[in-house]
Amino acid sequence: MKQPDGTVLRILNVPFATYTENEVIARCTDYAMDQNPHVVITAGPEFVMHTRRDQALLPLLEGADLITPDGIGIVLAARLHGHSDLERVTGVTLAEKLLAQSAERGFRVFLLGASPESNAKALNAVRASYPELAVAGRNGYFDAADVPMILDEIRAFHPQILLVGLGQPRQERFIWEYRDALSVPLMIGVGGTIDILAGTVKRAPVLFQRMHLEWFYRLLADPKRWRRQLALPQFAYLAYQERLRKGS
Repeated sequence: MKQPDGTVLRILNVPFATYTENEVIARCTDYAMDQNPHVVITAGPEFVMHTRRDQALLPLLEGADLITPDGIGIVLAARLHGHSDLERVTGVTLAEKLLAQSAERGFRVFLLGASPESNAKALNAVRASYPELAVAGRNGYFDAADVPMILDEIRAFHPQILLVGLGQPRQERFIWEYRDALSVPLMIGVGGTIDILAGTVKRAPVLFQRMHLEWFYRLLADPKRWRRQLALPQFAYLAYQERLRKGS
């Protein structure tokens, strides 16, 4: 990750930025005003486990401009390393705050991902909240043959910010592979954020958020996620083992 060593905490070889949420928003705003492409990853335990299984993701980890801790599991692992003040910066929060910033600063935003219905609803919701914001989008139901057309569509809109919700690690692979071809100043993988903006998927109630149990709420709402949740105990075990090795 392209940040000074003092602002990076490595957890299972993933370099997380130790910035506060406000600092992350400020940096993302600066990226959006730049002419060069910048890549931001919001990573939770599930993504960390993907990087353990797929070595092809490692160049992305080192090349990303920011990797934010998206998940209480990352925050708890950071405490094992003596970083008790690490703040969660989720894809949903980042997207919502950057949409507000974009409306104020005149940034153009493109939403790539979710179903056709959900993407359309998200666009309508964003336009209702920010009538002055230039926003466009395209659903995430496409295959390799459609990519050239999608790249053309994004480039034709000239966005400063591209929010990609294709699920991890597909969204990160897409951003990394096409970052130069797109040349969008700020590209962020945001997971299910587009569905949340659309209202198709409800974000966990505030009580669950405060208790850091959003993962449990999502499991209750969609029990089919149980296989994905297996990444959490696996991550916890490996993070603890890493702490023991470093402490010995």
